[in-house]
Amino acid sequence: MQQLVGILLNASMHRGIPRCITGQESLANYEEGAQVYGLIPVFLKLEDIDLETGRCVAYIKNDADYVLIDIPIPKVIHNRAIYINNSSHLRISRLLNRGIIVFNVCNRYGKDEIHRRLSSNPSLNPFLPNTDTATPIAIRRMMKQHHDLILKPCRGSIGQGIMRLRKVNTKWMLTYSNTPSIGEWKTITLNKEQLPPIVLRRISLQPFLVQERIPLAEYQGNAYDIRVTIQRGLQGLWQMTGMYAKIAPSNTFVTNIAQGATAVPVESILTTSIPSQSPLSVIQSIEQVTLEIAWSLSTQLPWLADFGMDIGITSEGKPYFIECNGRDQRYGFRKASMISTWRKTYEHPMAYAHHLLESDVYRRNLPHSYHYN
Repeated sequence: MQQLVGILLNASMHRGIPRCITGQESLANYEEGAQVYGLIPVFLKLEDIDLETGRCVAYIKNDADYVLIDIPIPKVIHNRAIYINNSSHLRISRLLNRGIIVFNVCNRYGKDEIHRRLSSNPSLNPFLPNTDTATPIAIRRMMKQHHDLILKPCRGSIGQGIMRLRKVNTKWMLTYSNTPSIGEWKTITLNKEQLPPIVLRRISLQPFLVQERIPLAEYQGNAYDIRVTIQRGLQGLWQMTGMYAKIAPSNTFVTNIAQGATAVPVESILTTSIPSQSPLSVIQSIEQVTLEIAWSLSTQLPWLADFGMDIGITSEGKPYFIECNGRDQRYGFRKASMISTWRKTYEHPMAYAHHLLESDVYRRNLPHSYHYN
């Protein structure tokens, strides 16, 4: 008998299911991946879970259409939603206390917290850029240590709010954008190394990090970094699902696809951009570091099962951890024409759900802790 696995979505995406409008999320990939392991995915939102009755209303695929059904709360739920209010976190805590497994339960941690936790692992320190909380004093101290810095919000994605501070000859230059997505970048010269008002204003409104900018390898004159998807699978162990390169546009320093970066298979650019190393050795070093990062974080934070990690590579082939996302968007593989890998990013969470349903983790039916910040 096929078992149900829940896919927890934000309300806005959930509303689009009947019209098959779910942004970059592929419901069909979940259905195909679940079928491999004898599971049926049901798509639900937190508001439709009734903790008193133990039932919920969820969408399920019925022939060509999605229909709402009333079902018991699935025993295992894959979280693809982001929650910021305390009432939602409380509801999820109550789910966990009922013995319902919600993996990727918290998928949005601050960049500062992730860096602090990784810094506690001595074996990872060689792969972490010099990083500090962005206060005026810390920024000026970093300016004395490095000639190229990145300032980025501790919470945020797709490159929003990011700034670059670098020394060109004897002058410090700040590059920033006032638009939330793809927009025009402005560069100004600092007056006697004094931090400009826009920097002081932004770091006063929300927490920022100041980070040494890694001298990224370049392809045809444009910097790039590597997006690596690390997931748990059928045995519950961490594995690398795949990776692709994100090449920054010529007019900017950011490598986010939402900011116009181009996604390409890694192998297609390593030979020319890092000629001193074989592509295989570079890929293996990236895999080793990202698996260590995933393991390290999963020993400190509960129910992690899915990471999209950004890894910077120098022209000598050394990897550096830049940041990670607990809700990997996955569509970069599709843009890089890596369709098989794109589908695997959906299949592996279904394999992990199968593992949880069949393992002692579920049968013990223990309450689970839940950390969020």
